[in-house]
Amino acid sequence: MPDSRVTRVGRHSYNTRSRRARPIRTPGGKLVSQTIVKTTKGPRCSDCKTALPGIKHLKNSAYRNLKKRERTVNRAYGGKTCASCVKMRIVRAFLLEEQKKVKKLLQERSASK
Repeated sequence: MPDSRVTRVGRHSYNTRSRRARPIRTPGGKLVSQTIVKTTKGPRCSDCKTALPGIKHLKNSAYRNLKKRERTVNRAYGGKTCASCVKMRIVRAFLLEEQKKVKKLLQERSASK
């Protein structure tokens, strides 16, 4: 019968939230513990607070080791706001400019009469 005992790595032996371990069988047949890293909620949209697709859910300190293309999305406000919120901002800005133009045109027509 194979040995099913697992020895924890390191000095701290308690199975706390930050030190959970998973048994991994090595090619030699030994059971070794592998520490499970906690996952984060990941980056969120600044407007609607939904998770940003295309960006890994890592700890803040781990983002330093990533390439720039893995940290952001190649778009305006990429990595800060989601695509639908950026689209809404662009449409809102366009409609405001159109509204200003219409208002100016109406003023010119009323002034000419």
